[in-house]
Amino acid sequence: MNGNFRLGSLFGIPFYLNASWFLVLLLVTWTYGNGLATQFPDLIGIGPWFLGLGTAILLFGSVLAHELGHSLVAMQQGIEVKSITLFLFGGLASLEEESKTPIGAFAVAIAGPAVSILLWALLSYIGMMLPVGGPIAAVVGLLAIINLYLALFNMIPGLPLDGGNVLKAAVWKVTGNRYRGTRIAARAGQVVGGVAISSGILTISIWNVLIGWFLFQNAGRAFQSAKIQEELSRYTAADVVTEGYLVIGLNDSLRQLANQAIPYQGKVSSFLVVDEQGHLVGSVNLEDLNTVSTMQWPKVPVKEILQPTLSSPVVQSNQSLLDIVALLDKEKLQTIAVVKESGVLVGLLEKAAIRRLLQHSIAAA
Repeated sequence: MNGNFRLGSLFGIPFYLNASWFLVLLLVTWTYGNGLATQFPDLIGIGPWFLGLGTAILLFGSVLAHELGHSLVAMQQGIEVKSITLFLFGGLASLEEESKTPIGAFAVAIAGPAVSILLWALLSYIGMMLPVGGPIAAVVGLLAIINLYLALFNMIPGLPLDGGNVLKAAVWKVTGNRYRGTRIAARAGQVVGGVAISSGILTISIWNVLIGWFLFQNAGRAFQSAKIQEELSRYTAADVVTEGYLVIGLNDSLRQLANQAIPYQGKVSSFLVVDEQGHLVGSVNLEDLNTVSTMQWPKVPVKEILQPTLSSPVVQSNQSLLDIVALLDKEKLQTIAVVKESGVLVGLLEKAAIRRLLQHSIAAA
């Protein structure tokens, strides 16, 4: 990951630090170290800043626990957690997919703030049970209040905050439309971001402006993503598949294959192969033509160099483009074969064709 440093794994989840995290670590260490030095003049030498560093690390430990809350609930739903990254504005758990139900989405969203509330309660209790005051009690008290603020701030109802995901889940539950929930929560997030930017400008707070810009930008991306996903869900593979493209018959000759491949020379490396009934039976690698003498090409059928096992997945013609795009991205493919339920090949679906469909569909909307 660019700008990220892997520290290890937690519960099987890769854990990263973004370069921006070190800036915040230094700022928190310096700021709170100065505060401790002023509040407790008996602290000498580097003592205040050493405690400030410990506070900063524990602060990010709280953020990590918050993200683990999301991640562990997602894992219980069978969702893969690709990574957890700590960065300038907190933390981010990267999930392979979203929950399949609004209740599941709500559970994942609320888990993080719930962990922060539990930490606030635990640290508050520890603070009350400490026999004396002093720097340690001050650190515990600060961590307690930060976890409370972390929970409350994240529950603001606007994406990408947890409260926005809760709002999305609620709208999804009421309307039955996942994408409407995302659009409404994203718009709310843009409003929250705009308010934060405005307040930062009025109070000359760079931090507010940065947070507001982060919220506004990410909410906008969520809105666009929902719009694209909703459009993709309206179509199936049959709507964009190219029939007869890069397809050869099992009993056709290698000469026929070579002739069909001429327009694609240097652009494609293989053709799909179908039997007499049109069923997809495998593929041929164009390089394998070189294993047979050109004099024999008119006599040798394609089946002689057939590779019966396809190197990439196959999708059904009635499968949603939303699912297919996810598959193409996961497998890093530009094309994919499309078949009917009977196994009869329909043709090839190109990622570029999906992009053209989206551009036309969104422009016409």
